[in-house]
Amino acid sequence: MFIYGKTAANAIAVMSFLASEPTRRAGSGEIAESRGISRALTAKLLTQLASAGLVSGQPGPGGGYTLAKAPEKICLFDIVCLFEQTSTNTNCPFGESWCSGEGEPCPLHDIISEMITSNKCFIEETTLAVFNKKEVKK
Repeated sequence: MFIYGKTAANAIAVMSFLASEPTRRAGSGEIAESRGISRALTAKLLTQLASAGLVSGQPGPGGGYTLAKAPEKICLFDIVCLFEQTSTNTNCPFGESWCSGEGEPCPLHDIISEMITSNKCFIEETTLAVFNKKEVKK
């Protein structure tokens, strides 16, 4: 089943910080402290996100990280797919052969398929714009 895990959730947390003020540069320590993630993990995630072209970093004084694209151009799927397997193969609780056979699917098949489809739509349609302080309505 394809619901993202802890690493992807931490990457989204890092990206949400940057999306909250997209024009401001932030250091990895500031992001880590703000999101309650270790500095080492935050630095590793930022490196992976930079390699994927989602963030850009500038070293030295006045440096830090920013989003490489506008928040509305980055969806959660762009982040999750870097850290999770995103294939939509249904993991049948009755074993691989049950739902893939020629007989009736298992009793949970339709429910699991709906959950997978709903989750996929959510992460593909939700952009980082939801975290932008200027866009969030209070």
